[in-house]
Amino acid sequence: MKFLIVGLGNIGSEYAGTRHNIGFMILDAFAEASNISFSSERYGDVAQMRLKNKQLVLLKPSTYMNLSGNAVRYWMQKENIPLENVLVVVDDLALPFGAIRIKTRGSDAGHNGLKNIAQMTGSQNYARLRFGIGDDFQRGAQIDYVLGHFTPEQQKELPARIDVACEAIREYVLAGAQSAMCKFNNK
Repeated sequence: MKFLIVGLGNIGSEYAGTRHNIGFMILDAFAEASNISFSSERYGDVAQMRLKNKQLVLLKPSTYMNLSGNAVRYWMQKENIPLENVLVVVDDLALPFGAIRIKTRGSDAGHNGLKNIAQMTGSQNYARLRFGIGDDFQRGAQIDYVLGHFTPEQQKELPARIDVACEAIREYVLAGAQSAMCKFNNK
């Protein structure tokens, strides 16, 4: 069984380490823990691995956030992965910093990356792991906040929270969405 695990973010050094790139950071940690590395491929950086009897294709789209659906659709077709085996790792303003929510479907909640994935796949019925980045910004400052860096306090906690997100991905792949939701939502 094959899974496409997509970490959303923006390419370029000016976006490295920003809140909006938490999907990239989580996939980087997941790959590093598995002793695999990414290579530049069409529409993104890709790494492949096995987790027990499952095959995983890790994807960090190079299309910028707002066009992430192009990369997702391409790799789903290239690797023959059905939408129900796609997990998108994404930042979420509505969740407190470090909180994790796994859902099997849902709206894009105003997230342009998720909106484009739904447009390009024709469905919102794909799983997502939402990583909370909080909403500690003044009115009108959302873009600067999302594209800004974590606070020093959050940066201290970030590695442990990223590890939890990686555990949640493993649980999702090996035991299924329901098990992952029970174990990791609200933790």
